[in-house]
Amino acid sequence: MNGLDYPAISPIAFAFGPLAIRWYSLAYLFGIALAWLMLWWYNRKFKLGYTKGQMEDLVFYVTMGIIIGGRLGYAVFYGGAEMWLRPWHLLELWKGGMSFHGGVLGVIIAAWLYAKNYKWRFLQATDLVAIFCPIGIFLGRIANFVNDELWGRPSDVAWAVKFPAGGYIPRHPSQLYEACLEGLVMFVVLNALWRCAKLRERYGVVSGGFVLLYGVFRIALEQFRQPDAHLGFFFGSITMGQMLSVPMVFVGLAVLVYAWVFPKKN
Repeated sequence: MNGLDYPAISPIAFAFGPLAIRWYSLAYLFGIALAWLMLWWYNRKFKLGYTKGQMEDLVFYVTMGIIIGGRLGYAVFYGGAEMWLRPWHLLELWKGGMSFHGGVLGVIIAAWLYAKNYKWRFLQATDLVAIFCPIGIFLGRIANFVNDELWGRPSDVAWAVKFPAGGYIPRHPSQLYEACLEGLVMFVVLNALWRCAKLRERYGVVSGGFVLLYGVFRIALEQFRQPDAHLGFFFGSITMGQMLSVPMVFVGLAVLVYAWVFPKKN
């Protein structure tokens, strides 16, 4: 059988007796920590003038939005009846189960609350968040690979991986595809947009770019990703991820148009 053997990587980074620290949890922690460090660096480099308290609160609001929105989103979009029959499973974050789309909604609400509290423009806050989000996406997808989950569809490409949980059938390493496009490529593009002073002054350009790019990339990459077994395909060939990403494309385009027509009026 062709295909690369799945590397023997334990999902547990280290353990202290019964307490096990998983790579999945560390991905979130490292992502948030790196975003905080880059926010601090950007604040100094570009003389943004944000106070330490403002930056710390922004990170806190966004972190809560990611966790609460991501978990609730997973329950609504992917959890099935099991999550609602046993709602305490929502608290078992160490077992995984986070929805990106739910996390986005959570972050949007968190950014709105933050902007209202600090008298910021809403898209000013979302722009500052959007440029760092790809860091967490990249680390999260790498953690999915380590966890032997969210693997791709069967394939005969030379780099196909035989995932144990996938029946040792050669499959697309779709987690790595997503880490590359949704993580690295988006990080480079969004930061290039934000570093351009004229575009940075148009609140919403980076936010719209993030939503648009993610929607396009996710729709395309779902062609390589195995849909959740308990959901399967909708309408014969469409996945839940694609259905949730289509609105993102239109929202992203709308925000970009709005930012261009009404700079700093949002």
